[in-house]
Amino acid sequence: MNRTTGGAASDQELLSRHVAGDPEAFGEIVRRHRDRLWAVAVKTLGDREEAADAVQDALISAYRAAHTFRGQSAVTTWLHRITVNACLDRARKAATRRTSPVAETERFEQLLEPHESAAVPAEREDLHRELLQALSTLPAEQRAALVLVDMQGYPVAEAGRILDVPTGTVKSRCARGRARLLPLLTHLRTEGGDSPAPGGGRNRTQSTSVPAAGPRGTNAVKGGGGRA
Repeated sequence: MNRTTGGAASDQELLSRHVAGDPEAFGEIVRRHRDRLWAVAVKTLGDREEAADAVQDALISAYRAAHTFRGQSAVTTWLHRITVNACLDRARKAATRRTSPVAETERFEQLLEPHESAAVPAEREDLHRELLQALSTLPAEQRAALVLVDMQGYPVAEAGRILDVPTGTVKSRCARGRARLLPLLTHLRTEGGDSPAPGGGRNRTQSTSVPAAGPRGTNAVKGGGGRA
């Protein structure tokens, strides 16, 4: 078997090989990026099944549209943009069929895996749950911006490229989202005294950003690790 893919090849080289017919190149791209794509999807949607479906949809779209990639952005930016768009599509559809706050709460509680419930301190579980419930109250576009900037640590400019909107729009969405979340999350910042909020990152300040929380799924993407 001709194994031309590998750790030394760049993402763009792998994508070119995929377009040229290499049967393993796209699988390597998936292995490199699926964890971050999954983290963005599950935090944006708040539902593991929806997130898995969104990532699968995104990877299928990327697989089929690879020949359209022109190298105007990094491959990872291109993949994240496709994934976020898939998440936003699903979030809008979910909003039309949402029936009750109770159902929404139950979906977010599913993010806490059974083994984590035993291993993670109770107060950490509570923070995860309250943060995710608060995020669920935001419009999908604001939620996606906050997930990228405050929870995943992307620079605002990179988040803008992923969301395909101007930098000012990302800042505006984040500002509006934080303003809406602040009354819901203030107690999470004050209960711990002067210690920094959990999940600090390069874009975060203690007073203005959303604390990162929630497990990262490493194997939850349907068919992850192989060809989409």
